[in-house]
Amino acid sequence: LLTLISTLLLVLQSCSPNNVTIQNEYKQYFDETATTGSFGLFDNGSGQFYIYNLAQFKDSSFTPASTFKIVNALVGLETGKIVDEKMTIDIDSIGPVRMDSAFKQSVVPYFREVARRIGKDTMQNWLDSLQYGNKKIGTDLQHCWMNDTLQISADEQLGLIKRLYFKQHPIRASVQESLKKMLIVENNAQFQTAYQQGSVLVKGKKLGWVVGWIEENRHVYPFVINFDAGAEADTDAIGKKLAKDILVHVGFFRGIM
Repeated sequence: LLTLISTLLLVLQSCSPNNVTIQNEYKQYFDETATTGSFGLFDNGSGQFYIYNLAQFKDSSFTPASTFKIVNALVGLETGKIVDEKMTIDIDSIGPVRMDSAFKQSVVPYFREVARRIGKDTMQNWLDSLQYGNKKIGTDLQHCWMNDTLQISADEQLGLIKRLYFKQHPIRASVQESLKKMLIVENNAQFQTAYQQGSVLVKGKKLGWVVGWIEENRHVYPFVINFDAGAEADTDAIGKKLAKDILVHVGFFRGIM
């Protein structure tokens, strides 16, 4: 029953031709960074989606990379495998690492250990309940989000982050609130930005992600970017530039939203 309800929610919250505005002008920002990709933003007030490159946005064959930390942390906290954001794990060659630091600094070994403690069967149950991407773990739980086994679309990522913001996942509200706070990058009187980045080398090129939201004037706008770049590209810097440039183009950071 829970899976059925989750599936219905995903259907009801997904974009359709009736509530999508295609934004072809965003191509200039991908061209400037020598990337190809997609962008999607949801205006919660109007129910409208603003999307560049709809075909790639709906393509469900992308590896989530470190954006999977969102789910890994949610499940870890919900199941008690992560006690709280201060819980430390000893990482070889690094030493003790706190959960919140591992999240912010993308310490992948920390979350591989969290996944091991969660276990394959439990993780599979949660991927099914959350309707996360193709829900495939394969034989290697600790690498499935980096080895192209687990796959997801930008559309699904946008739905995931939207439901996290409104605490609509079948997970304790306190756990979701804790994750929301860890995603915050900048927070001031004018706006709040919160996102998780990720990248992975796939077939000789890098796939990059930015998944999060911007909030201005008490209105929230979840957004997602995914892009392909060269094997040596600084995807962290590119992702931040794409997010800033496109959001400025939309009208954010200028007091007009």
